[in-house]
Amino acid sequence: MNALKIPQGSTSHSAYSLRSSLAEGEERRTLAVLVANEAGVLARVIGLFSGRGYNIESLTVAETDHVSRRSRITIVTTGTPAVIEQIKAQLSRMVPVHDVHDLTVEGPSVERELALIKVCGEGDARVEALRLGDVFRAKVVDTTLESFVFELTGAPEKIDAFVELMAPLGLIDVARTGVAAMKRGPEGM
Repeated sequence: MNALKIPQGSTSHSAYSLRSSLAEGEERRTLAVLVANEAGVLARVIGLFSGRGYNIESLTVAETDHVSRRSRITIVTTGTPAVIEQIKAQLSRMVPVHDVHDLTVEGPSVERELALIKVCGEGDARVEALRLGDVFRAKVVDTTLESFVFELTGAPEKIDAFVELMAPLGLIDVARTGVAAMKRGPEGM
């Protein structure tokens, strides 16, 4: 159940496979990985996951320090605690990796995602979509007589709930950035 008390995947109108429930013993973890910003590093990190059959639910990467040429990769993955520990150990052994943090277990953290959601509708469906957009604090960034595009920022669960509510109102397309996460408090990473 999400914050709106709507079970995930409860609508039969949704064309989107929202986050499925985890298998028994599996956990969802958010990893922050500080790496050298050089060619091929992202491919090596992704190769570690694909080569061992680990799933990546979300991936974001960007340079965060221009002087030292370092990038931050945020990865949301699932697995048993033993698999997660194995992933962290293997990432730590990679040469271009400077630091690996499991934000899920290291204390409170903030996770946000940006999404663009296109809805096509007329009449009551259009009015209802705009009303729900206001409730979720979604910003209309493009509009035509037939459709509009919402911009929504928040926790992944908030975006999941909004997408699910838009499905019966004329949901056309969704583009998501992936999770950006940061530990709360005075420490870095």
